[in-house]
Amino acid sequence: MAVSASRNVAVLGPIPRDRIITHNGEIFEKYGCALYTVAALAALLDPDDRIHPIVHVRREDEDAIKEMLSAFPNVDLTGIRSASDHGAVVELTYTDQANRIEQQTAFMDPITPADVEFALDADAFVCVPITDYEVGQATLAYIKSHSDGTILLDAHGPTSTLVIGGERKRRLWVERDSWLPHIDVLKMNLEEAGCSWFPSPDALAHHDAGNPIPEEQLPDFAEHCLRHGVQAVCVTLDQRGCVAYHLDSGGALVEEQVPRIVVDDVVDATGAGDSFAAGMAFGFLQDHDIVSAARYGNAMGAQRVSGSGLDVYRPLAETDKQIAATYGEKS
Repeated sequence: MAVSASRNVAVLGPIPRDRIITHNGEIFEKYGCALYTVAALAALLDPDDRIHPIVHVRREDEDAIKEMLSAFPNVDLTGIRSASDHGAVVELTYTDQANRIEQQTAFMDPITPADVEFALDADAFVCVPITDYEVGQATLAYIKSHSDGTILLDAHGPTSTLVIGGERKRRLWVERDSWLPHIDVLKMNLEEAGCSWFPSPDALAHHDAGNPIPEEQLPDFAEHCLRHGVQAVCVTLDQRGCVAYHLDSGGALVEEQVPRIVVDDVVDATGAGDSFAAGMAFGFLQDHDIVSAARYGNAMGAQRVSGSGLDVYRPLAETDKQIAATYGEKS
């Protein structure tokens, strides 16, 4: 699909009120998840482009969320709704820079086909759910059948669930193959891939959800996804960047290693994955090249962890310089 002169991007996911306890023992509260995705896209896209966050929030949080997003002139607030007065509240306790324990005390209503109706002309739908029910298969199927926009899904949603008491746990994505035809770009980390790959008949019975996928199995997993309708798969590798997969014109699997962009001082890792998703969506819209998309993903993730506010994201020209400094100029 050709990129239009003026682009529209929808972002589907919660904007939870987070209480964060860092690995250094610091405690602070702020809004997160899709908020980071929207802010990162706002920095990359032009002033006349439009970003449409689609989210259910609590009435007590609505004004604060809208005030923060109103700082970005290319963000449309139509899809931020509080009619049900249901929004997410999450406590995140980091055990180190990359790992955390999650407790959820309030829950967003799921995003339904009716919620996305106004944005079906979007060039891309960036889905960043944190729990399996928030952006469901039916909603993705509706978008796929009523829109030409690229659908990017962060697998953090379908590989996470809530148990009694609000504790968030990993889950097996056993219904994976019924989702794949409705996804264009699939983004996940090694643990989420481990929740999504069952290469032997007895794998489910012996699977320990949450363990990272053995990296030698990544090509087989990625190829499975690509043979079931996905255009590109990207798996983040913590401090080593990410690996991206696609099929070439002859149908053969192509694997591309994309090293990370180094950050000397990691201030706050919250929202790094949500920012990575924003960069990937932007890069994929540029030329449908998964390596370029992964580089933008790495850049926005690196920018996110360099500070704690929404002002960490750089304009496109500066981000392009950051990418060129790491990977070299575009050929």
